[in-house]
Order: sequence, then C-alpha cells, then structure tokens
Amino acid sequence: MVAGVLAREREGREVKVEQQTGLSASLTGVTALAMKLRARDTLSPEEEQVLRDAVGEIREIRPGHVIVRSGDQLDVSVLLERGIVARYKDLADGERQIQELHIIGDFVDLHGFLLKRLDHNIGAVSACRIALVPHSRLTRITEQHPHLARLLWFSTVLDASIQRETILSVGRRSAIARIAHLVCELSIRLGIIGLGDRHGFPLPIKQMDIADATGLTSVHVNRMLKQLRDEEMMTFRNGLVTIHNWDRLAEVAEFDPIYLHLERFPR
Repeated sequence: MVAGVLAREREGREVKVEQQTGLSASLTGVTALAMKLRARDTLSPEEEQVLRDAVGEIREIRPGHVIVRSGDQLDVSVLLERGIVARYKDLADGERQIQELHIIGDFVDLHGFLLKRLDHNIGAVSACRIALVPHSRLTRITEQHPHLARLLWFSTVLDASIQRETILSVGRRSAIARIAHLVCELSIRLGIIGLGDRHGFPLPIKQMDIADATGLTSVHVNRMLKQLRDEEMMTFRNGLVTIHNWDRLAEVAEFDPIYLHLERFPR
C-alpha cells in the first residue's frame, strides 16, 4: 500500500514537471529576464519595454552548435529564449569543463559587451532559440536608463557568483554532492521563472553534459544518479528531473542559496 502511494506521488510530480515543460514554449527571453530582475529589485513596465525594443534578430540553434567562439570579436550579446546553453572552456584533447548552464532569460554573454571578445565558448546543449541584442542598443541603455543598466550589471555579477560556487563544487565537493548541488541550484533558478520547483523541472541535457558540468566522467555520473535514485532523493529520466526528497538532497549537497542573491534590494 505504501509503495502504491509513493508511486502515485512520483507520477504526480512527473506530470507537474511535464506541464512546466509546456509552459516554456510560451515564455519569451525578455519576460523570463524581467521575472529574474523583479525577484531582486523593481523593474518598471517602461524598463521592460526597453529590453524588448533592444532585441534584434531571433535565431534557432541546433544542439552542439557553438554560439560564441572564444576569441571572436563581438558586436551583439545573446539572450536565451529557449533551451539550455553552456558556458565552457575546453582543452586540445577535447576535454570540456562547463562553468555554467544557462536557462531561459539569461544573457549568456552580456560581459562580452565590455570585453568584446570572450576567453571561453558559449554552446547549445539542447535545441535553442536565441535573441541577439546589438551592443549599440546596450550602449543606449547605459546612457539613457541607468537603473536598468545597473540591473544588467547585476546579472553579470550573479554569473560570477554562480561560477565561484561551481569552482567549489568541482574542487572540493564529493561526486554525489556535486550532482545534488547542481540539481538544487537549477530548481531554484528555474523556479523564479515558473519552470521548476522543489518537486522537479525539465532538463533537456545528457549525462555527458552533467559530467562536464561537475568534473566527473559519464560512468561516475551514471553511478551517482543511480545512488540518488536508489536513496529516493531524485530521478533523472528522459530530460526530466523529479525530486523525491528536497530536504535530503539539499543536505547532501550542503546547498545554501545565498550565492544566488534572491533578496530584493534597491540597486
């Protein structure tokens, strides 16, 4: 009887996550970005419209495509409209380290507005849709909309905070804690835009991508996912993460969301 109840609870969570997958189809990159900014400060309707007006060309990107290549000169920045994108560096032998997984509403290379070249690659992990924002329009925002410019600056500082946590994970956390921490982080980030919660979320990536994001081998990731499943903490199947026990998962990860800076402050 207990097993039956648990099975029904899991099925309910999987249905909810599948519904969240459908929601992503109607969510635009600017809307998602606005939701993230409003979670940390006020954003006026006028400022949101400025963001919409800044968007230029929309492109569909296939999985595995390099959107921004290290060293290329940049005159646009990329806002993610749909899918999962990775910020990564790689070695001559093809080994790759993902430094951050980007989700809908992330400006994946906003720091390129000032740097003009990146020292790393930006690549599509899943099928993606991106919006290109010309740097000339970003310059206009910095000159005419100082509060909005500070919020965009905040988003680049937040990226740096997430990457510091990734360094800690890869350098010091155990294998199972690395995966648990990544899942906890993505559940919070996706939850801000209504695409995830403590029960789960869509994650259209492969185990190899999880391996590259956590500094593990695919074989090791497979073992850790099995352990997490056997201990009834979470399941990753068919591009869906189902969380069975958030408290236990967060405990294993030693997850503290302070680095995501979720407080609302005037900025």
